[in-house]
Amino acid sequence: MYLKFSLLSIFLLTSTVHAADGLGIFLEPAITYETGEASVNYPSPLSNSTGQADGLGLGARLGFHLYEAFFLGFDGRYSMPDYTDSSVSYDSKSVSTNWGLVAGMQMPIVGLRIWGSYIIGGELNPENSGSFNIKFANAQGYRVGAGFRLTVVSLNLEFQQLKYDQVTLEELGPFSSDSALDGVDLENKSWIASISFPLEF
Repeated sequence: MYLKFSLLSIFLLTSTVHAADGLGIFLEPAITYETGEASVNYPSPLSNSTGQADGLGLGARLGFHLYEAFFLGFDGRYSMPDYTDSSVSYDSKSVSTNWGLVAGMQMPIVGLRIWGSYIIGGELNPENSGSFNIKFANAQGYRVGAGFRLTVVSLNLEFQQLKYDQVTLEELGPFSSDSALDGVDLENKSWIASISFPLEF
């Protein structure tokens, strides 16, 4: 009985050590380019709008990997897309940020990678256009992607769908506002191409 218990203890300890040996930290900075469609359901007398959000950005993922085959961590993005809106003739540069959790799998060193991100927060803040300035916040949604990795470089393509359900009218004509527009939201669907640099420690 004692021998069986000792052998079981050694087996569990060895398994734990091997699992710990395969566990590490990963960091993946990226350069991104996104192109996407946006729609806003403005209240009357404005009509629902369609628009675009296209531009360069930066991204980074940080978390843990297991045997360089599975990874789990934090996914953050920063970009400066050009934002257009048909209903209010909006056309300006903007700052976009979003963040969430990511999980994925990959073939170590060389090969295919796939992942998904759950976006839990973010903002799209266009500069003023003419006499109108609006801000979109509280982004939620998802991002799925695939890439091909060659040593420390990965070429990637992602699809992202976000909904911003907190909309603030910051300026209208010569007046500052900062008033919330209840019942108004922005939906954004984008394709994101990127080159990233996966690093494991």
